[in-house]
Amino acid sequence: MSLASQNVVNKAWNFAHVLRDDGLSYMAYTEQITFLLFLKMAHEQTKRPYNRKPMVPAKYNWEQLLKKEGDELEEQYRHTLEHLGSEKGMLGDIFKKARADIHNPATLKRLIVDLIEPVAWSSMEADVKGDVYEGMLARSAEESPKGAGQYFTPRQLIKAIVDCMELVPEDTVCDPASGTGGFLLAAHDYVAKKYGKDLDKDQKKHLRKAFVSGWELVPNTARLCIMNLYLHGVDADPPPIRSGVDALASAPSDRYSVVITNPPFGKKSSISIVNEAGDLEKEDNVYERQDFWTATKNKQLNFVQHVKSSLKIHGRCAIVVPDNVLFEGGAGETIRRNLLRQCDVHTLLRLPTGIFYAQGVKANVLFFDAKPAQEKAWTRKLWVYDLRTNMHFTLKTNPLKRSDLDEFVKCYRPGKRHLRKPTWDAEKNPEGRWRSYDYDELIKRDKVNLDIFWLRDKTIEDSDDLPEPDILAQEIADDLQMALEQFQAIADRVRE
Repeated sequence: MSLASQNVVNKAWNFAHVLRDDGLSYMAYTEQITFLLFLKMAHEQTKRPYNRKPMVPAKYNWEQLLKKEGDELEEQYRHTLEHLGSEKGMLGDIFKKARADIHNPATLKRLIVDLIEPVAWSSMEADVKGDVYEGMLARSAEESPKGAGQYFTPRQLIKAIVDCMELVPEDTVCDPASGTGGFLLAAHDYVAKKYGKDLDKDQKKHLRKAFVSGWELVPNTARLCIMNLYLHGVDADPPPIRSGVDALASAPSDRYSVVITNPPFGKKSSISIVNEAGDLEKEDNVYERQDFWTATKNKQLNFVQHVKSSLKIHGRCAIVVPDNVLFEGGAGETIRRNLLRQCDVHTLLRLPTGIFYAQGVKANVLFFDAKPAQEKAWTRKLWVYDLRTNMHFTLKTNPLKRSDLDEFVKCYRPGKRHLRKPTWDAEKNPEGRWRSYDYDELIKRDKVNLDIFWLRDKTIEDSDDLPEPDILAQEIADDLQMALEQFQAIADRVRE
């Protein structure tokens, strides 16, 4: 994060403390920031060099908030959110059920004048708005580990994944668990920057109207995603994000050329219901879908089946999955066998711990291509890159950088996968992180286990190579957290 971005994040966090004293949660504060930030950037984009047609009615635009003071300002802000929420199309979706939770006019004025107004958000080179949001989520996660930050995918990882996907202007990109839109924004920006002035009129329209699609179950998160997309030039109507809709509930009506996603962590699928006493309770949800290979309560396994169904023939997928998707028996084995046979499962990236806000997460990125039906298995060779063994990252002291993924992207060989070569060699380079496994090797593994590793763990064998105490303590805590979740899953199954 740049110094300018860090300064804005720090200032935003100082305001958060003020509003915390007024009883506003950190996540609620983040949402209020996005309302104001959207109004400011929508105003900026009506000016040069953007010259976009005003989206916000003049009576409720950013300039009206700047003019007001005291109770009139608080009233204007409240009416603005209420009115914009009643608008049709993308604007109405962005402000749907929006509430003005900042009730102190003096604090609201300072937020507008001191934090938002001085910054020319649209013209800054870095995605400072993204930096602010990520910074706020990081701070919020520190204060409350169960906050929404646990589902925020590191943007450096997103960039590396998108760099591997060989995106072109004609693609249709889907994220069935879009969150705040990190993958969709990165995909859109990749094509916009790579092809830029070479795009013809129809391609530009496609990029604005139909290039990205997504689902987000949590309405407030979907709101942030739609805002982000609009402010990056996506102005589809109806909005490209389906808010409050469970993507797993039904088979996809459309197929896409690219699916990139990081479904929310947590194994069980459940739905919220109101029981006879009027209380909210969770009910286990098994999705009975004809397009699924098998029925399971494991949400991650269901997402793997769903994204396979969402792909066009020859469509490409990159999905972040926890380790259990790679080794779990029963439904997991059934899904892996079918995936290896019916798709070209060509790449697995083993991710390091300590890069997500949620604790105890051990995850991977699985890359595969959809293929037409045939008797012979489509997967010929699975290439595995191990970025986990002997790698130590933390959110604070050693965060994941894009450069940490440079070797993986180079080994991946986007557009030239047939030229891949291993960096691992049993004699010449036993520490190599990149090697392949043939289909016949994979299918013979117990339960078709794809949780593959081969590097010597130096932290176990050599005490001189132990990581710093804070990193080691966090890794122990992560392992304990994962063990507790697995014990809980066993306890749940025993009760069933």
